[in-house]
Amino acid sequence: MSRDMLDVCSWVIETARKAGADECKARISKNRFVEVEYREKKPEKIKEATTQRLDIDVYVNQRYSSQDTSDLRQESLKEFILNAIKNTKLLEADPYRTLPDPSYYEGRANIDLRISDPEYSGLTAEKRHDMVKEIEAACLQRGGDKIVSVTARVNDEFYEEAVMTSNGLEGHRESTECWAEAEATVQDEGDRRPTAYHWAGSRTLRDLPDPESVGRVAAERAFDLLGAKKIDTETLPVIIENRNVRRILGGFMQGLNGRNIQQKRSFLADRKGQKIGSDLFTLIDEPHIEGGFGSRLYDGDGFPTKKRILIEAGVLKDFLVDWYYSRKLGWEPTSGDTTNLVIPPGKRSVKEIMKDLGRGIYITGFIGGNSNSTTGDASVGIDCHLFEDGELVQPIAEMNIADNHLKFWHKLVEVANDPWPYSSWRMPSLVFTDVVVSGV
Repeated sequence: MSRDMLDVCSWVIETARKAGADECKARISKNRFVEVEYREKKPEKIKEATTQRLDIDVYVNQRYSSQDTSDLRQESLKEFILNAIKNTKLLEADPYRTLPDPSYYEGRANIDLRISDPEYSGLTAEKRHDMVKEIEAACLQRGGDKIVSVTARVNDEFYEEAVMTSNGLEGHRESTECWAEAEATVQDEGDRRPTAYHWAGSRTLRDLPDPESVGRVAAERAFDLLGAKKIDTETLPVIIENRNVRRILGGFMQGLNGRNIQQKRSFLADRKGQKIGSDLFTLIDEPHIEGGFGSRLYDGDGFPTKKRILIEAGVLKDFLVDWYYSRKLGWEPTSGDTTNLVIPPGKRSVKEIMKDLGRGIYITGFIGGNSNSTTGDASVGIDCHLFEDGELVQPIAEMNIADNHLKFWHKLVEVANDPWPYSSWRMPSLVFTDVVVSGV
């Protein structure tokens, strides 16, 4: 299939060049997505969609446009390409918009990332329904008469793409994903009905955790929210649960983005080589993890992926700069996005860390909030628990934390040993000291 897709890309590029394009990039993608969702022990949603699309980037007289179509019949594509070039000529010139220098395509790794399940085609509708039923039954059984509602779902996806440029890039990628999820709502005092979620995923069905465990954990997390109360504003140590680190780190990552840097909207723009966090703050982009959700051999520009250290022992080492913004900034390009983002894990469990901290807050979820990429100021609501001497003693509601990223990451005092496996952001739980936890 990959050769057929690449042949179509080649024909698209040849046709575009003959029609007047100076340069051209073509990408064909095919996607099959299936989702089964149950509620009240019966199907609530069954969805299956198979799509294909051609994306074409056209460069004409320093003008650029990106357009797409799902009609891949050759006669339709000819008309689509001609219209794309015609419309591109009407746009304002942008001398920074070009395909990358082809020397940047060199050096791609020749390895199997194991991101496609060879057994995916054997996943049947009956298997999907059985998995959802197991998730729902386990959640209901664990929740008992406290359960108000349960939503269980599984989804899986097959993706394939072929990409080619008029100046030498050629790439192909296949991947699969399988996910299981449960959402549980329980009855609390009065009208409160806290809701919790649990999910797990893998590149292969064989590596997906037991569906029953997904439902059971969702119910347990909902129970953990019962009786939540507000506490007085206090300065405390805080542990952010592994699965939720991405929410707070995402605001920090905005400052690394080349677009924000070029447009003067980055609080990190002039801080390369400077200390912007504690010695424990190390951030690595690891593109070649076997089975990783972000693993890939080339990025959106076609550059070969490679390990990059973005932050090392609190020192800012690198930015996320794609080809276009590297030209506008006059910088060397790196890559405009991350693959598998990793904070190296520590040696101790959250339980062990809690015992040493004495009294503190364990954050298990974030609610709303914002982060300003220009100033680094951030504020977010939290779902959390008060802990004392290693034990969770009270769920807490209606609280938030607010700080500036340039101060907050200096407060990182320990990294736990529990990287979250169900994401391209493989974050362990993080421990911060002297955090103001305040009432909303």
